[in-house]
Amino acid sequence: MTVAEIIKELEGLANPEKIAFKQKKFGVISNNALGIYHKDLKEIAKRVGKNNELAKALFDTDIYEARLLCSKLFKPKDVTEDLMEKWLLTFENWEVCDSFCMGLFSKSPFAISKIIEWSTRSAAFEKRASFATMSSYCMADKKADNAVFEQFFPLIYQASNDERIYVKKAVNWALRSIGKRNIDLNQRAIEEAHKIAALDYKSAKWIAKDALRELQTEGVNILDYPRAIYRP
Repeated sequence: MTVAEIIKELEGLANPEKIAFKQKKFGVISNNALGIYHKDLKEIAKRVGKNNELAKALFDTDIYEARLLCSKLFKPKDVTEDLMEKWLLTFENWEVCDSFCMGLFSKSPFAISKIIEWSTRSAAFEKRASFATMSSYCMADKKADNAVFEQFFPLIYQASNDERIYVKKAVNWALRSIGKRNIDLNQRAIEEAHKIAALDYKSAKWIAKDALRELQTEGVNILDYPRAIYRP
């Protein structure tokens, strides 16, 4: 499909009521949006298949849903740091941020370096990108050893004083995701949560309390990665 054909299809799916619903229900405020749900975009992405040039061209249309499609069409192994930075600076809400972080950035060769670099950014969705990518990396790299994830605990601790809702939720998400990777990281994440709980910030106490509630629950879903060690 060409860019023009995809845009025509997107315009045919446009629904202004969905824009209002997503804003009211999920806090998704987006510019130049058509009002299309992710399930419909996923169906288009499945039909189109991976296509880097098409993905970049769709992003450059400035249409919100075309940018979401870009995150689904670009091959993670081919993404460059320049492209990651270009796209990062445009993130205007958690939906587009997470779409790129989960589907693309966490699977890229630069995932770890960008997690570290972005963790101290000041802009809310640039900083969120660090922790959304961190959380997603727990599934993206199933063979990484525990040391890879242990290096993220100081980043989580340092960011736990950020009161901005979309930052603190991503920090919490990352802590919980690491804590569900295997039984050893579960214990480390619990220890880290207790350290965070001792900080004199409302955000830190919320992050810790919510993480502990899940990570200490009987029957919490532990993924046992890397399987070569935890399911020999």
